[in-house]
Order: sequence, then structure tokens, then C-alpha cells
Amino acid sequence: MNEDKMNKNSTWLTPQSLNLPQNGEITGSIAIIEMLLALGVKTVFGYPGGAIMPFYDALYDYKDKLRHILVRHEQGAVHAAEGYSRATGEIGVCIATSGPGATNLVTGLADAMLDSVPLIAITGNVSSSLLGTDAFQETDIVGVTIPITKWNHQITSAQEVPMIFAKAFNIAKAGRPGPVLIDITKDALLSKFDWSDIDFKIKNREKYVNHFSYKDIETAAELINSAQQPLLLVGHGVLISKAKQELFTFATKTQMPVAVTLLGMSAFDVEHPLYVGMLGMHGNYAPNIQTNKADLIIAIGMRFDDRVTGMLQAYAKQAKIIHIDIDAVEIGKIVKPDVALVGCAKEVLNALMLKVNAAEHTEWLESFKSAADKEQQAVISSAITVDSGPLKMSEVVALLSEMTKDSTIVVSDVGQQQMITARYYKFKNSRNYIASGGLGTMGFGLPAGIGAKIAMPNQEVIVIAGDGGIQMTIQELGTIMQEDLDLKIIILNNSFLGMVRQWQELFFQKRYSFVHLVNPDFVKISEAYSIPALEVREREQLKTAIQTMLETPGAFLLNVLVEKEQNVFPMLAVGSAVSDIKLKRDEF
Repeated sequence: MNEDKMNKNSTWLTPQSLNLPQNGEITGSIAIIEMLLALGVKTVFGYPGGAIMPFYDALYDYKDKLRHILVRHEQGAVHAAEGYSRATGEIGVCIATSGPGATNLVTGLADAMLDSVPLIAITGNVSSSLLGTDAFQETDIVGVTIPITKWNHQITSAQEVPMIFAKAFNIAKAGRPGPVLIDITKDALLSKFDWSDIDFKIKNREKYVNHFSYKDIETAAELINSAQQPLLLVGHGVLISKAKQELFTFATKTQMPVAVTLLGMSAFDVEHPLYVGMLGMHGNYAPNIQTNKADLIIAIGMRFDDRVTGMLQAYAKQAKIIHIDIDAVEIGKIVKPDVALVGCAKEVLNALMLKVNAAEHTEWLESFKSAADKEQQAVISSAITVDSGPLKMSEVVALLSEMTKDSTIVVSDVGQQQMITARYYKFKNSRNYIASGGLGTMGFGLPAGIGAKIAMPNQEVIVIAGDGGIQMTIQELGTIMQEDLDLKIIILNNSFLGMVRQWQELFFQKRYSFVHLVNPDFVKISEAYSIPALEVREREQLKTAIQTMLETPGAFLLNVLVEKEQNVFPMLAVGSAVSDIKLKRDEF
């Protein structure tokens, strides 16, 4: 695409465009708040401390303009900001003090970096005169977070605040989104400067993401029009670029089967005839085995993660590859494409639509249905229709899906319940599935659910967690109590670190090494936080309990005791080709 044409569409961030005050002396702390408001921030998640205290003092006078959510741990703040961002597509903001406060954000920043979530993390630090002296609670958080942020910067002068914040918000959202950290010294928070000294002009680079040429589009269209067995692989990038409608139009015109990654869930209606399931280690049987039969693969907004490709040497060697991604770094990093289309998924798909022909791939689609029937008989039927024995995680999630609205946002923690949720909950609307993908962060679910609920107060938000993951951030029940949030929580409790246990069963001769959990009474813990709760032990109790949870105003926790050693199948063993995915245990 022509760069000059894009320049005409570019915008600039200036003090005038942000409607900032033109005169008057203010502190660095007030400048931060004014910048947040000017940049459209309505809610922040944080935890006060010594170095960041001047900011919190200034925030006291802005309580009616900027909502602050007091979490119980800084990791809760960053995951809540992720949940807020994932539910809205906007930038989430979290705040922490120096030293341990700042380092407690690290896991969430890494999580956001891998999953392309736009965040701004604000950390306080010791006064600039003390930097490098190992002062109390001093940490070089800029140095620590260089590999796990899109950009970071340390402010040592109050006058830097407007320009740095404008630049940071621009970087976090532009192109492939990601987290940005701004560290600010205590003296910069306290010192004053005059607004009239502000003078910056930052080019908004959101319009500079398309680098594909029309020749590339024509080459890709030729491959698409000649393909007999094409397959669309859809990732998180489709949701980030708000290209769900364009994807639907493209898929229905070309009649291509559509498979999604874990974070691509909800980018395509799971009940549409072209939807063939989830890719990856615990994905559906059909899209995995058919990957190595396709003659053309179109990957959109996904990065060929190892959980999707399996053994790379045996991955789709028979297929031509078209890779569509906004980040040029991802193109060819793992799988070398025949055609690379670097740009926003929405705009690439619109360009392709003008060149591709309407098509039919009836026999190819039927082959997916045959493979899906095989999985239905071997796995799904017995996983969701159970007459006796312990409750299964899969039947709980399947029933929940039946009993909730299409608009419900489901936030899952990490582990077996995450894979079960992705497999058995029927997602139809954009952004109604939120999970930690690339980092696989246990403890993500509860605080991310808080962020999602605060972002979308009029939608039902349900957190599904395991008994292991919930205990990593269970203190955030206090945040739910203090904010009086209408957040529903389901614990699928099998008294194990379930996914690790499954691997130990399959690959370590059932040597269950330190995976059994002796759990507390989750109902009593929930009630201690003034959150009503129920425990479900019997199948006959389940539907009524879910109905009670959904109908009870405010927060509610449901602790469901499930089969201790249920495994998640299908499963692709590490080092195997995707076509070697197994349907049951005795195939290993």
C-alpha cells in the first residue's frame, strides 16, 4: 500500500488535540491524572505504596472523575487491567509502587506481551538522586521489563509527563498492541511545571500498519481461487482488529472451513456450518488432522505457536501458506509463507474480497464432518452426557453454556478447565472468551474477570477456575466485596493440579509428584468475603445450583466437586505431528 496515501490519513497527538490545559503550574502527579483523563481513561487498577504516594494524594481530588479499583495484590491489578482491555479492546491501566510493587506486575506484563494486550503500567520509584544506590524499595524496573514490554521509559522530570504519556498510549495501541511501562521517580511526581511549557507533536502510527502491495493481494487471490482443500486458521488478531464481519464475509464467499486458536475463540460463530473447531494440543480432532491434508492454509492474526503446529518438521508440508499479520516480525519466524500480507486483518480481508471468487468445497467440508463425528463418538458424547459416577468438568461447562446468554463473557483460568471451557462452551459473540494464552498464567482468571466486569457492567461475566489456579489470586475476592461486583465464579474442583497430573499419568507412569491439593473450604472462604456460595457434589444438584448462581444478585461462588482424574482429549503429545493427535488414553 502507498505510504504517501497513508500519510494523508495520519493523525497527531498534541496538547491541543488532547484538550490539555494551556497554562498553570501543576505537579507531575496531577499531570499524570490529567493525561489519563485526556486520553480517555475512566478506570485504573492499583495498589498504593511509598514511592507512588504523591500520585495517590493527587488522586484524592479526582475521585469523581477517575475510578480507582483497589486490588489486593499488584498481580491482581495488571490482570484486571488485561481483563478490562480484552473485554473492550481499549487500553487497560494499572498502578504500583516501587520495588516489590513494581516487580509484582512482571507476570502480567509478560502475559500481556505474549497475548498482544494493550496496557499502561505506571510505577513509582525512588527520587532521582537515589537511583542506583540500592535505596529502600529501589528496583530497576525499566531494566527488568525491557523483554516483556513493547516500550518502557523512566520519567525523572515532571515536565516529561505529557509527552511520555501521549507517546506511551500511542505505542500500546498502534499496530500490534502490547504493554508499556512508565516508571516515574518520586521527585518528578512532587515537582511542579507550567502547562504553557508543553510542546510536543507525536505521530499516531495506527494508520501505518499496512505494508502489503496489490501485487501480493493478487498472488494470494490466485492461490485461493485455485485451491481445492483450503483451510482458514484464525487467531486473536481478528478480534483485535475487529475483523469478525470481514472474516465471516470472506469465509462464506469462499466456503472455506474455519478453525480457531485458543485466543481466536469467539471470532467465528461455533454453530456456523463452516466452523470446524479449535486448533492445538487439546483442540478438535478434525482441524488438527486436516491441517496436514489442506492444499492451502490462510493464517490470519495468529503466530503459529508450537501448541498449534506440533512437530514443525511435519507441519503442513503439502500446503501453500498465506500469512496475514500486522506484525512483520511474526512472518516467517516459525512457518515460512508463500505469500506474506503484513497489515491489519480487516483491511487485508477487504482487499482480498475484491479479488477472490465465490467457491464451493463440498467434499472437503464433508471430510471435516466425518472427522468431527469420530470425535463426537469417541470423546464428546461421553464427556457431556453422563448418567452416573462423578461429575465431569465437561458436563458442567456444557450445561452452563446452555443456561447462559450469547452475550455472557466467560473468563477462564489456566489448566484443564481452560481447555474444557474452550471446547465445550459455545462462543458466538466477539470478545466473550478471555483467557491467558501464550504465557499460560495460573491465577489469571479471577482478577481478569474483575476487570472484564468493571468494563462491561451490563453483561454477565463468569469466571471458571480450577482449585489450583483460584488459590493463586483468591485474595481478589476482597476486591469483589469492596466494589460490590456482580461477578459469578465457578471452581471446577478436582483436588489436583489437573493438567500436570494428566501429563504425569500419560508420560511419567502415574508418578503423581506433588500435584495433589488438600483444599480449604471454598464456600466458607467465599462467605467470609460476604459472597454467597454453594457446593455441588451430585449431578442432580448441578442445574439448580447454576440457576441459583445466575439469578442471585451480586457476586456468587459455586464450588463444583468433579471427577478427580478426568483427562482432556483429544491430545497432541509434545513432539508429535498435528495429524497424530490422539482421541483417548489407550492410543498413547
